[in-house]
Amino acid sequence: MTNSKQKGSRGERELSNKLKEYGYSKCRRSQQYCGANGDADVVGLPGIHIECKRVERLNIYDAITQAKADAQKGKLPGVFHRKNRCEWLVTMTLEDFIKIYREWGEQMWEEQKEEETKEK
Repeated sequence: MTNSKQKGSRGERELSNKLKEYGYSKCRRSQQYCGANGDADVVGLPGIHIECKRVERLNIYDAITQAKADAQKGKLPGVFHRKNRCEWLVTMTLEDFIKIYREWGEQMWEEQKEEETKEK
């Protein structure tokens, strides 16, 4: 295995472990079981196709294009990326972000309305 592939595999394991810390216990590298091209790099985060990049220099547009091309129907493509001594970041299209935010925002709006009703 080449150095870049080893680093990619380490990045996928690192991301899987980080997602497990957030409670997504089923997250794992997909290639540890099948290795098929077009699969997400990490699986177990419902509704999200994860393209994992653990590199110092990243062409984010190429990475998001790859994630979009590989994502199965109904899954939102996201690029999860990190370079040395930096935190993990997630990049997705604005359209996909709005899909997630709208659902979360509506829930927050409903909770806020319930709180206001209780206060009256």
